[in-house]
Amino acid sequence: MIEDLSPEDSFRLQVLLAQDLKAVRLDESEAGPVLHALTDKGEASIPLNPNRRPDKYLRHVRELLSGHALGSPGGYPVYLSRWTRHGQMEGLNLGRLLITGEPEAVVAVAHSPALTDELARHAWWAMPSIENARLMLSREKVARGAMGPVLADFLVEHLPFLQDEHQDIMDTVVVLLHSRALSEASREAIWRRGKRGNTHYVAFLEVAGWDNSQPLPLPLPARQDMEFLRADLASALDAGDAAARALLLAADAQGQTFLAAAAEILEKPETQDVVNRTLNAIGRYFSIGGTASVESRMNVCQALAPQLEAAIRLARLNAEQVTPIFARSTAIGSLMRRKIEPVVSGVMADIRLLRGL
Repeated sequence: MIEDLSPEDSFRLQVLLAQDLKAVRLDESEAGPVLHALTDKGEASIPLNPNRRPDKYLRHVRELLSGHALGSPGGYPVYLSRWTRHGQMEGLNLGRLLITGEPEAVVAVAHSPALTDELARHAWWAMPSIENARLMLSREKVARGAMGPVLADFLVEHLPFLQDEHQDIMDTVVVLLHSRALSEASREAIWRRGKRGNTHYVAFLEVAGWDNSQPLPLPLPARQDMEFLRADLASALDAGDAAARALLLAADAQGQTFLAAAAEILEKPETQDVVNRTLNAIGRYFSIGGTASVESRMNVCQALAPQLEAAIRLARLNAEQVTPIFARSTAIGSLMRRKIEPVVSGVMADIRLLRGL
């Protein structure tokens, strides 16, 4: 393979491969291809001098790099893409993949459960992208390490550029929240973006229902009758009644904030994924703990019966309620909203009741 390269490049690459390489990146520009290397001594750049078509020449360069890194003279093995994307990393040195100069190899490293903070730094140098930032920040070792704030800042900075990529917005925000690498100011800034694009709220609602939940930013006030509700529901709460617990949860500051955000999303959701994830988030949030019990509500003021019923309906909410509609339609936007109106109108009525509107 070395004989397929120009003499000048052959010599310089042999010198480079004798060093302690951490990662390699190949860039193409109008001026010509350049090989960038990250070594234990810092960064190095080698302008390449192709003696044939640039694409074929770079293939030979990658074959040389792969042969050196993995002992694979034919280039980066395609089967490794499948293995590494599915977490099958046993016996494979992740760091060696970063020396192949293959973008797919970098993504494979980002996918790996064995990713460390140091490897994340090398992979980030090799290929800084939104997808890789999300993948790596989802690993606890990375999120808690030096790369956590670096990746989080990058995602926050690039979040506005996702615009109408609603799936990417939800996935990005949920990774940012899960990492706990955000400052409170950044969390509030992303939350405020929900006023301009309600998809930003979805991940917050999902995380609020996790076992290790996070409070919602900028909470609204609790309902004014919060303490009266607590007193009226005391016996039902002591009995572990799910409806009573869900109602009290809806009445506090976090519950009111959750319901207000859920209503904003459901008033104008843009995609089916947004609807599905919002409905699942509502159901999970209000169904945490407790079991439904009619007997435990016998002594509860009958005036609260409609609110208790609304609370338990929200606790039972999930995406399956719109599955029959979405199974027959790929509509998004206003057409989708018209099709799901029979389901959403009932949910919105329950939200208004629990918000005391």
